[in-house]
Amino acid sequence: MNTKKIVGLAAIALVLFFVIAQPGHAAGMVNNGVGFLRNSAEAVITFVSNVFNS
Repeated sequence: MNTKKIVGLAAIALVLFFVIAQPGHAAGMVNNGVGFLRNSAEAVITFVSNVFNS
């Protein structure tokens, strides 16, 4: 097995363990990540709007 595959499987196992052991905390982290992505997208949209509406 190559190193990339082993690291990928270990990462998946760690995520599954974290979700099973602390589902509330894992859900909060996913919610924070989605919020970050949403805020980032809104910032990009605002930037592009300001560029084209100047």
